[in-house]
Amino acid sequence: MLGVVLCGGQSTRMGSDKGLLKLDAYTYIWAKSAADKLSALSLPVVISVNPGQYETYRSFFPADSLVKDNEKLSIKGPLYGVLSVHLQYPTEDLLVTACDMPLMESFVLQDLLALSSKESDKDAFVFTNHGEPEPLCGIYTAKGLASVFQLYQKGELKKHSMKFMLEQLSISKIPVDSNYEKYFQNFNSHAALNGL
Repeated sequence: MLGVVLCGGQSTRMGSDKGLLKLDAYTYIWAKSAADKLSALSLPVVISVNPGQYETYRSFFPADSLVKDNEKLSIKGPLYGVLSVHLQYPTEDLLVTACDMPLMESFVLQDLLALSSKESDKDAFVFTNHGEPEPLCGIYTAKGLASVFQLYQKGELKKHSMKFMLEQLSISKIPVDSNYEKYFQNFNSHAALNGL
């Protein structure tokens, strides 16, 4: 299994690259913090970036850990990053987390690993928060991603959202305990950062 930190979004609402933000002056950038949390689970980790980010991120990560969006894919959003990583590592299951969930902790991700080892027949493993999936914190199997890519190649992937992708897969869910909800906060604007 491969840990994946999704950093390739445009960060339009934030106005600056979210993966390079810090919680405070003493912490790592968000992308490094997320990578460390995946590494704590003894997983090799790659960072998903868009082509415009590649040179900047080489200042923080080894070049061989950066996966650029595959420009042959006509997809937008997080699914673009996920499928780009899948195409580079087609036999690996992916434990995906987003760089803009800086409060996420390794012990929460460990719950996903435990579930995936118990229910190996599923294509994906995600948390649900108030009944809605949290697709940017999930495990996607190589088999499941291959089937999604086949749908894309056939022109049958009607939407390019992560939630739509999940609807095409056999998934196992973990309801988020109310004490865990804070770990799933994602931050898209400077206003949302107030109080951190």
